[in-house]
Amino acid sequence: MTAKTRSHWKEYGTALCATLITATAGTCYGWPSPILQYLQSPQSYIPTTADEGSWIVSIMILCSALTPIPSAYFADRFGRKTTLLLGAVPFIIGWLLVIVAKSVAVLYVARMFSGLGYGIVYTVAPMYTGEIATNEVRGALSTLITLMNKVGILAQYCIGPFVTIKTLAAINLALPITFVLTFIFLPESPYYYLKFERTERAERSLRHLRSGDIRLELKNIEINVQEDMKNRGSWGDLVTEATNRKALWISLGIFTIQQFCGSAALVAYAQTIFDITDSHIEPYKATIYVGCVQVATCCLSVLLVDRVGRKPLLLLSALGVGLMNGVLGTYFYFYLSNKESVAILHWLPIAAMMIYIICYAVGLSTVPYVIIGEMFPTNVKLYASCVAHIYTGVSMFAVQKLFQVIRDTYGIYTVFWGFSACSILGLVFILAVLPETKGKSFACIQAQLKREVARDNASKLMTVEY
Repeated sequence: MTAKTRSHWKEYGTALCATLITATAGTCYGWPSPILQYLQSPQSYIPTTADEGSWIVSIMILCSALTPIPSAYFADRFGRKTTLLLGAVPFIIGWLLVIVAKSVAVLYVARMFSGLGYGIVYTVAPMYTGEIATNEVRGALSTLITLMNKVGILAQYCIGPFVTIKTLAAINLALPITFVLTFIFLPESPYYYLKFERTERAERSLRHLRSGDIRLELKNIEINVQEDMKNRGSWGDLVTEATNRKALWISLGIFTIQQFCGSAALVAYAQTIFDITDSHIEPYKATIYVGCVQVATCCLSVLLVDRVGRKPLLLLSALGVGLMNGVLGTYFYFYLSNKESVAILHWLPIAAMMIYIICYAVGLSTVPYVIIGEMFPTNVKLYASCVAHIYTGVSMFAVQKLFQVIRDTYGIYTVFWGFSACSILGLVFILAVLPETKGKSFACIQAQLKREVARDNASKLMTVEY
């Protein structure tokens, strides 16, 4: 262990315990993939139609759009740690309901509770990990949020095919309980304490998180908090300030591409998709391989984002997922119309899915969250994050729900061609609109946005005069 690693071990340990709750969110996200096959089979003790299955998949994400604003208020008023601990409660209730469920309606309610927890976690966990970290490891700790989510998804792929629904739910229930039992002993964010001028508690918290002298860092945090409190923003500032307005529509555009490239549907319906093909690999094994690739590549964009830049990674990512969606759509078109014509290409679906996952991981999976963190000033960043989470939840719900509807009505190839078209349109959007923020300070990014707004206004004025 190097000196550098030793100096940050407290931060890594605290962040690892904190992100157990994002692994819990990952278990809820990946759970439908192995379970839907059983629920829709004749052996199921909860008979489920295809339409009901799509609601079981998607209703969690729809409900996740309800909690970002309340959880942001709770985190601000009662603390990040307290809010994350409360966020474990809906997950615990959700898994208990799955264990006792004997009807689809109870599964709906269970997924609704999980969705409420999902929205809390993804609003507050990035805030907590960002505030407990030093500059040297902030990127690495932020990566843990995504990594632990993917680990939770992979766990469902690996365990789900071999156990009953109740057993899987009981295993998943252990995760939020473990989170509560470990995280309850860890410190609150020092930023939260200083916001309410509790300097002694902030110092005690920081000592739990650092090795060595903390006085200078405590003073710097205090100055930053005071500066933030002087420049408190509001929800209205997101639309009344021209630069915030521009940053908001660029950010929502990027999140639109992230969702409508189809990633949420591919994760939730992975085993169902592979079950359609005549691959020589069993569907559950193919799903596990995809999950392993997802975990292995989720850190890749973090290693590249400060070297290659945000815009090139997003362009590469959108191009890659667009092409792979097109390949999958074309394969399924020929497979369903003339199976023999693509018999030799039985390996293509899993290969295309692997490439899709890699392309998605290096850009669209994580870079949008980097962008929303960079394009807004501190006083409105939390509000922008809440809007993004709500918008993402609604978009993800639409993708997961419509996947089954369009597949049943027009064929699965139509779904993938639609995802491909959205990805390619997104490529054009990124190329035309997104500014590169690599290596730029927050002040420099804001100045660039102001120049672009001024140029846009001048262009409109000239058009009106003409």
